[in-house]
Amino acid sequence: MTAGAVTLPKGFLASGVRAGIKTEGEDMALVYSEVPAASAGVFTTNLVKAACVLLNRERVPNSSTRAIIVNSGNANACTGEQGMRDARTMACETARLLSICEEDVLVASTGIIGKTLPMADVKDGIANAVSSLSRDGGEIAARAIMTTDTRSKEAFARFEVDGKEATIGGMAKGAGMICPNMATMLAFITTDAAITPDVLQECLSKSVETSFNCLTVDGDSSTNDSVLMLANGMAGNKAVDTDAFQAALDSVTMSLAKQIAADGEGATKFIEIRVQGADSFEAARQIAKTIANSPLVKTAMFGCDPNWGRILAAAGRAGVDFEPKAVNLRLGDILLVKGGEPVDFSEQEVHGYLKGKDILVHLQVGGGKRGATVFTCDFSYDYVRINAEYHT
Repeated sequence: MTAGAVTLPKGFLASGVRAGIKTEGEDMALVYSEVPAASAGVFTTNLVKAACVLLNRERVPNSSTRAIIVNSGNANACTGEQGMRDARTMACETARLLSICEEDVLVASTGIIGKTLPMADVKDGIANAVSSLSRDGGEIAARAIMTTDTRSKEAFARFEVDGKEATIGGMAKGAGMICPNMATMLAFITTDAAITPDVLQECLSKSVETSFNCLTVDGDSSTNDSVLMLANGMAGNKAVDTDAFQAALDSVTMSLAKQIAADGEGATKFIEIRVQGADSFEAARQIAKTIANSPLVKTAMFGCDPNWGRILAAAGRAGVDFEPKAVNLRLGDILLVKGGEPVDFSEQEVHGYLKGKDILVHLQVGGGKRGATVFTCDFSYDYVRINAEYHT
């Protein structure tokens, strides 16, 4: 992870300030492009959508976006018409202070659902964020978007396009209420590569499918999930190699998704659920997600319990047809099930493996050619404590 990744691409400034929305720490962030930028976005599929999601869906993809204003501590979701007015006010106030068009400002919120924003504090925070913009502001901006996160999440990649060096940088937040179908997750990605809004949207949507949409902490999809990306063209390329761009973008979104899973609320382990042998990526992902979202599997992982039956039981209720007699299951390199039947293994060895911080569950479900990997974490006592106390 590189601190300040979102401002590594040329022409981007950022800031993170305290407005007083949360009880402590920075709670407003601003990302600003010095020139008009192409924009794209991917949003929650939850029928209950926050005001910022509804607003942003009207504004991306676009070719002239300049800024993203973000608050944490309050989701501005389920707040009715007042919530929409407040989201538009956030964009309008940001635009006024930056001397840009309101339609060129995107808005994001995260935090408690069902409470209206304290707009006097928000406006003061926006003014402070605008005056604090700098090339070095990416690191504090990444902290300002956090809620129950224990650490910020940042990633970047450099690549060559049309003979020019280009950079993609990103920051994300998320620790609970995470099961994007595009989690409460937010991600903001910038690049200085020149690319059209439509191609940017296509690349972002494709990247999200194998990164954020392969991420789950607790199976709950938020009202506010958003991935927003800006591309301002300041790398100076005239053409774009979409394969090189896609590879660089995928490396950033994959890193951010893994960082979110590793920082799941109360998590003690980062877990990869790798399913192979399916007939389609979607089928493999569905099996992997069902395993990853199983409270029985997640608590067994926390307890370092080699209770592999929970894994197969979860796979079997995923709604995907496969032949149980063809199943092979490994934890790390340790084979537990072959051809649908248990094999001799050392429970002590498996217990020792599960005491580690990084766990791989590898499930072969047949002879198909497709697979998927889902990123998750365990359920500890702290997950219950954090979510029982979150509102207060």
